[in-house]
Amino acid sequence: MKLNEVKVGEQAIIKKIGTDASMKKKLMDMGLTKNTEVVVRKVAPLGDPIELTVRGYELTIRKADAAQIEVA
Repeated sequence: MKLNEVKVGEQAIIKKIGTDASMKKKLMDMGLTKNTEVVVRKVAPLGDPIELTVRGYELTIRKADAAQIEVA
């Protein structure tokens, strides 16, 4: 399952970030690392961007970036 498929209010564990090296580094610098728990807080009306709670803070990422993150 991909992070962009997780419903609002649900939580998931990051398993893999499958994107190019520069974007992977940016996402990891924001705290999105393997085995990290994330909660989907909000999704914009048109589906982009997605607001997450990760490591105790709010993070907003693009739907295209969320589609590159595998979760369980």
